[in-house]
Amino acid sequence: MKLKWLLSILFVAFLLAITPQKAEACEIEFEILKGKKEIYNPGDKLIVKVHVALTHRSCPVAIKKTQFKLNGIKVIGATKWKQLSSMDFERKLKIVITEKTKNEAIINAIRECDKDGGFGSLKLDINTTK
Repeated sequence: MKLKWLLSILFVAFLLAITPQKAEACEIEFEILKGKKEIYNPGDKLIVKVHVALTHRSCPVAIKKTQFKLNGIKVIGATKWKQLSSMDFERKLKIVITEKTKNEAIINAIRECDKDGGFGSLKLDINTTK
C-alpha cells in the first residue's frame, strides 16, 4: 500500500514537472497621482506613475529599454527608473494633453523581449466639444 501511494505521488510530480509552464509577460500598470479627472482638456497636466513588475527572474532587457508610445499626450518631464525590489520598478511621468481632435489620449508602455515582453496602457477621455 505504501508503495502504491509513493508511486502515485511520484507520477503526479513527474506530470507537473513535464507540463509546460505558461510564460507571462511583464506586468505594466499606470496610476494617476495628480490631476485625475473624468474628462480632460488640451493643456491639462498630470503626474502619472508607471509600475513595471518583471515576471522572469533574469530579464535580458534593461528597464531603460521600456518604450512609450504617445497619442494626444506629450511627456514634459520624467524621473529616472527607481528599483523597488529585484523585480519591481517605477518612474513618474509629467504629461500634458496635446490634442482636441480625438475623444481619447493614450499612453502605452511596451517591453519587447524573447520571453513574452509586456504591455500596459492608460487611456484618458478628452473633451471634444468647442
